[in-house]
Amino acid sequence: MSASLSSTKATAALRTAARVSAESLLVLVMAAVTLWILGHMWSVVWPLVVGLFLTTLTWPPTRFLRRHGWPPALAAAVVTVAFLLVVAGIVALIAVPVASQSGELSQGVVEGIQRLREWAAGPPLNIGQDELTGAFDTAVDRVQDSIGSMVTAVVSGVGTVFNGVVTAFLALFLMFFFLKDGPRFLPWLTRQLPGRLAVDVPVVAERSWDTLGAFVRSQAFVGLLDAVFIGLGLWILDVPLVWPLAVLTFVSAFVPIIGALFAGLVAVLIALVSNGPTDALIVLAIIIVVQQLEGNVFQPMIQSRGLGLHAAVVLLAVTLGGSLAGIVGSLLAVPVAALIGVFWNYLRAQLSDPQQEPEPESGPDTPDAPDTDPDASRAPVPAAS
Repeated sequence: MSASLSSTKATAALRTAARVSAESLLVLVMAAVTLWILGHMWSVVWPLVVGLFLTTLTWPPTRFLRRHGWPPALAAAVVTVAFLLVVAGIVALIAVPVASQSGELSQGVVEGIQRLREWAAGPPLNIGQDELTGAFDTAVDRVQDSIGSMVTAVVSGVGTVFNGVVTAFLALFLMFFFLKDGPRFLPWLTRQLPGRLAVDVPVVAERSWDTLGAFVRSQAFVGLLDAVFIGLGLWILDVPLVWPLAVLTFVSAFVPIIGALFAGLVAVLIALVSNGPTDALIVLAIIIVVQQLEGNVFQPMIQSRGLGLHAAVVLLAVTLGGSLAGIVGSLLAVPVAALIGVFWNYLRAQLSDPQQEPEPESGPDTPDAPDTDPDASRAPVPAAS
């Protein structure tokens, strides 16, 4: 005879499930409100995020100068100027060779279009010249009919470029102040917070900064792999402008999806106008293979090791971030997931049963307060005035 269900236990289980559901709903509502507030503050939040990303790249040389007796303001200023010179050099490295060969490239475009027409007219397509001419005429008519839409798109593009320039300047200024005053932030935060928060919050902030630095370094390494493999393929095919294209591939790796598409389009176009359709298709195949290896092998493996995330978590985070917030979501998905992991691991460690954790040999159970030395290698986040 089967045992009957206990009404008391069933009621207790339902009450527990209801309580957990209500608490989870409150957490989700709070998360939605936080995201809503961040969305309305995005004009300030986005330069702050970009400034932090840039600071992770420029903090190591700044720390080196400060440890060798340089004043904080001078070290930050020198590193900021050096960073601007490096960026200007990269732009010049890409733009100058392209500009110097613009005549050759423009002539190659005409020849490339003619080759495409000849290829389409032959087997296996066997498209007649009249059909090709009609297709080109139709395309020209559509472009002429959509001039108004193109003007609107250009105006919108100008506004986007202007917003990007403003964001870049704000991010550079924030980077300078982060480099100059950042190490004072954690000691100041320790003095402002009461009780246990004076220890927990600075520790989580420092670990979050280390995680953010690991993300930027891993992304740079992935971009370097892309640049090396794609540049090697272009060099083997004797495509011109190999070095500028490799640099463009490395820089564009920091912008998910769009960056890879843009760099690949430029490489294929140059291969088409210089070497012909066959080499252009080979370059396209090389780029597709490298991008697939990056997205499915290199990036998940490198970021999973540097950020403490499983490769599947990295892939799911990028997919979810892209579906929720497009390119920006793809860019921020992995570091946000890593920061959530940092917070969760610290919270789990603090909530663990003390009897299951080996006690330290000396000192209290809680970690020591951060060092108040302003020149210590802390996270260079902004200092409060």
